[in-house]
Amino acid sequence: MGELNRGERLQIMLTDDELKAVDDWRFAARMPSRASAVRELLKRGLAAEGFDLANRTTKSKDFGVVSEKRAARDGASKAGGRAGTSNGREGAGK
Repeated sequence: MGELNRGERLQIMLTDDELKAVDDWRFAARMPSRASAVRELLKRGLAAEGFDLANRTTKSKDFGVVSEKRAARDGASKAGGRAGTSNGREGAGK
């Protein structure tokens, strides 16, 4: 069996209906625990949206919000259009 390395704990709140759906899926899929069912559902959901789980050799610089091709295309059409825009966080905490 592979080595488990789960250094982070994630706590979530679910409605009764959401919990029932997870448990129903867990038992139908014969998963050993709720935690393993949630991990599998999370992995499948991310894969369905086009996100692969990072492997150990992937560096943060390898990730981007958009593809390089799209960024180049969008950058050409929006050149200069972002100057002076605000994200609403300037001066936060002052």
